[in-house]
Order: sequence, then C-alpha cells, then structure tokens
Amino acid sequence: MKAEKVQDSGNPTGHGKPEDWPKYIGDQGWENYTSEEHGVWKTLFERQKEIVKGRACKEYLDGIAALEMDQTQIPNFEEASKILKTKTGWEVVAVKGLIPDLPFFQLLAERKFPAGNFIRKPEQMDYIEEPDVFHDFFGHVPLLANPVFADYMEAYGKGGLKAHEHGTITNLARLYWYTVEFGLIQQEDGMRIYGAGILSSPGETKFAVESDSPNRIGFDLKRVMQTNYRVDDYQQSYFVIDSFDQLFSETYADFSKLYEEIKQDKTEYAPEDIAGSDNVFTKGTQEYAKSKDR
Repeated sequence: MKAEKVQDSGNPTGHGKPEDWPKYIGDQGWENYTSEEHGVWKTLFERQKEIVKGRACKEYLDGIAALEMDQTQIPNFEEASKILKTKTGWEVVAVKGLIPDLPFFQLLAERKFPAGNFIRKPEQMDYIEEPDVFHDFFGHVPLLANPVFADYMEAYGKGGLKAHEHGTITNLARLYWYTVEFGLIQQEDGMRIYGAGILSSPGETKFAVESDSPNRIGFDLKRVMQTNYRVDDYQQSYFVIDSFDQLFSETYADFSKLYEEIKQDKTEYAPEDIAGSDNVFTKGTQEYAKSKDR
C-alpha cells in the first residue's frame, strides 16, 4: 500500500508539555485589526456562507446562528466565548499559530479552543497553509455550541494526553484529521459536512459531498487510526459518521487496548485504500488525485 504526500507524524511544532499551555495563549488584539483585515473576513464569510448551504450539517448551521456571527468583521473571541460558555462551557482563546501537541490537548481537555488571531492576506483567499482566524473560527467554533460535539472535543483532548503516554499520538492525530477537520455525517437530508477543514474551503466543500473522485467510507475507529492522510490537497477518502452520538460513544472509551491492537497489527492504509471490511458509501474514481500526481 503506497502512501505518497501524506502527513504521518502529527504536529511539526513538537510535543511540548501540558502545563505550558498558558504561555501559548494571549490577547486576541481585536482592536488592532485593520479595515483591510476585516474586509478579508467579510469576503471569505460572504462567499463561504453561501457555499455551505445544503452541504453543511444542521448542527453546524445552528452554531453559526447561535454565535450571531457578524459577516462584516472578524469575531471577537471574548464575546463569542460568553455565548459558548452558556451553551457548552467552552471558550475561544487566541494563539499566534500552531502550538505543540500536549498544550493543545490540555487546552481542549479544559474546554478552551485555541484559535489563530491572524487572518490571511488578500492574495491567500483560496488557500493558506497555517490555520488562520477564518479557518479556526468559521470552521471549528460553531460546532462547539453543540453539546455532544463539545463533549467529544473535550474527550479528544483528554485522550491526547493518554496517547502521548502510549506513544500513539500519530494514530490519534489521524482521528482528529478524519473527524474534526475532514469528517462527513449521514443525515436525514443526505450526506453533510462537519469537518472544519472542508467547511472553510470553498473548493473542498463541493468536492467532499459531490465529486465522484473520493472514497466515502463508514466510520470505524481502528480503521481511521490506521489511515494516512494528505496534507497538500483534497482528501482521497472521507469517513462518515451516523451521528455525533455515535462519534462520542465510540471514542469516549479508554483506547489502551485499541492502541495495543494497532501496535500488534501494524496495518497502515494509504489515503486512497479501501479495505475488505469497509462499509463503502462511495468507491471513488480517484481521478482528481491521479490528475494532480501526473
């Protein structure tokens, strides 16, 4: 199974120490944003809000409404946190960029979501390598208003701290990638998106639920943890949950036994692979990935 152009080692900033999380957060500096920066947010918000209609899951759209997001200016984390705290106990804290694994896990375990306090340049409208305030806030924060997903994120943070002890952060990073960043959910009105990496990308929002190219596979925890992923382009496979209750119930347990199984099994799947045991919603043509790799 060949796996090219994949991220298999987790965070490039390293592991760090859980107790160091306070040194990575600071003031958002909302009053320092320029009119041009607010203008970038406005352009991105207006475009993406239309694209996610009919493609994003109901819980995400409910979160957008609950946060009363202003399309004309970058959100104020302090004001948003007041709303989130009343609904799920979460708050948004400002960071300057990517932070190490263990401080990140500790923040999630304490119901604090680290969001970048910078926004992309006008020439980066369609793509920015490092997550900015648009990706983090527009993509991630709305679902933190949903109680079940909020519980999942806290459990993920606590699980991350345990994964470090087992030497399995790579496997847990894949779970985050294929759920929080690039997850799909089957709802009554069809397959919908809940992953922030998709919801903050105009191209991938359409690609993930409409293209014939990617695989769409039923969520299986062990399978996800054994699957590599692309960091340079649209995903070749998406994993589909039935509900957020399913996601929470399957990932809330102690993973110690599963980690040992994975270590013994040593199976690794490339992003485009389909396993014999997969529940396949769509077997993709992989035409998009093939065209990019030529």
